[in-house]
Amino acid sequence: MRAGDLIRLSRAASPQFVRPITIRVIRELTDRHTYHGWTWIEAYELGPDGSARAKRELFVLREGADLLASGPTSQSGRPGSTVKARQPR
Repeated sequence: MRAGDLIRLSRAASPQFVRPITIRVIRELTDRHTYHGWTWIEAYELGPDGSARAKRELFVLREGADLLASGPTSQSGRPGSTVKARQPR
């Protein structure tokens, strides 16, 4: 999981997600030791309109997380190239 990834979390990711939620990953917390296949992530929980509702730290089963969209890709950095800001969803 990378910064900017949009992920849907349901019971497949953890029993705590009785109602599925959508999150935008801030970062994976790799300094925390977990069980095989599980990870801690810091993320924003998103509302139906795509705006951030709450900042959360979540313990999830990696295989149960459904990737909806990847984060931003790196730009070439050529002179004259522009980078467009991401539009809120």
